[in-house]
Amino acid sequence: MHLLVRAEGSTVATAESLTGGRLAVRFTDVPGVSETYLGGVVTYATQLKTSVLDVDQEVVDAHGVVSAECAEAMASGVRALTGATYGLSTTGVAGPDTQEGKPAGTVYVGLAGPGFVTSELLHLDGGRDAIQEATCEAVLAALEVRLREQTALG
Repeated sequence: MHLLVRAEGSTVATAESLTGGRLAVRFTDVPGVSETYLGGVVTYATQLKTSVLDVDQEVVDAHGVVSAECAEAMASGVRALTGATYGLSTTGVAGPDTQEGKPAGTVYVGLAGPGFVTSELLHLDGGRDAIQEATCEAVLAALEVRLREQTALG
């Protein structure tokens, strides 16, 4: 992944909720990633999503924080905050309890970049660790698909 981002001359930043920093660790475990990974924020509390990532309170009120709209706003927010080419986000329910009436394993990952913002709904199984790891895998896979598409077009 780092090589694809570097080959494109791009940078990445992360906005995490349910993954609690695991996504940032996935990036920073790679030697030389400081060329492409700018950093990230963990906004576990809703108030931080709105104050740090500039997620509109209307998005939270209308859709909740476990939503495509929130995931997209988080990805766009971290991109704006850091100046990264791509912003990645994770939000959802790691469990064991429900949140906003949604069961554990309901997860949204977001991806924002030049001229686009998108999200994906995941329905994951397992305990907290499994859900958090699968969430990281999913958002990294989404970024890889986008980077490969950009390389093919470029």
